[in-house]
Amino acid sequence: MSAVTSSMAGERASAAGAAPHRDPAPVIRVSNVSRWFGSVVAVSDVSFDVMPGITGLLGPNGAGKTTLLRMMTGLASTSSGSVTVFGQPVRDNPPLYRRMGVMSEHETVYGFMTGREFVTMMARLRSVPDVEAATDRAIARVELADAQHRSMSTYSRGMRQRMRLAATLVHDPDILILDEPLNGADPRQRLHFKQLLLSLAAEGRTIVISSHILEEVEQLANTVLLIVNGKLAASGGFRAIRAALNQRPYHVRVLCDDPRRLAAAVVTLGSVDAVHLDPDGAIVVLSRNVLDLQVELPRLAQREAISLRRVEPLDDSLESVFGYLVEA
Repeated sequence: MSAVTSSMAGERASAAGAAPHRDPAPVIRVSNVSRWFGSVVAVSDVSFDVMPGITGLLGPNGAGKTTLLRMMTGLASTSSGSVTVFGQPVRDNPPLYRRMGVMSEHETVYGFMTGREFVTMMARLRSVPDVEAATDRAIARVELADAQHRSMSTYSRGMRQRMRLAATLVHDPDILILDEPLNGADPRQRLHFKQLLLSLAAEGRTIVISSHILEEVEQLANTVLLIVNGKLAASGGFRAIRAALNQRPYHVRVLCDDPRRLAAAVVTLGSVDAVHLDPDGAIVVLSRNVLDLQVELPRLAQREAISLRRVEPLDDSLESVFGYLVEA
């Protein structure tokens, strides 16, 4: 497997006699980490560093993202390898946990509590010195002061997510670990959530956000980690990874009234790498330039007087996209 990589190192001084630039130490270091449950391997020999800013942990459902996050927060042990935070082992390290805010994928709220009561409870559990002031700040930050005295059972899913984020922020952590935080949020709430995360990152915090939605990570993260089948498929800047994805060949299935004649004509197109006929009479086109194919195929069919019945991609799921990176 070859992974797309992007160095996190800064520019090195090149002038004669210039002192070399020292890269800052990583906030989180994951070194050759594996985790298995009996015969099931959830995470396999994964290594990466996380620096201040927003890092996106991206991968299809079941890829091992949540297991990896649990090891990064000390909630689960590694089967092999190590995880350090600020240079310290993260497992069984309560002082370190006070510097971290963790928001799990699954909702962990009591519907009978008001939003304020929930955030206040989390402040007390974190031993925050001034509970009331910290609660005020956290709720104001997620812009839910007008709903703080309502029962959380009356909140929309997106509102509950925002109040959960307030509870995650109430002790002013240096690190935020957020597992699928935008689940259930409507477009307006998603925009607010993204703006808040960007402002938190601008303050120097380290944020790791897990998602299976490519566009969410593209808009937020300056560094992306792609996890597929428990392995690190690619890492680095989003543009480098997007460029690798753009080189991926796509299969497009075409139904028409004369598949053999269309196949003979389509193979001459510059956007087409290969064509084959399925037993059901459909043709499958392999192309690395689907945008051109979308323009050329209807023109070709019109010129040849062939009626197109259906044109559909066969492999545009996240699993197939990430699988391509693993196999490349």
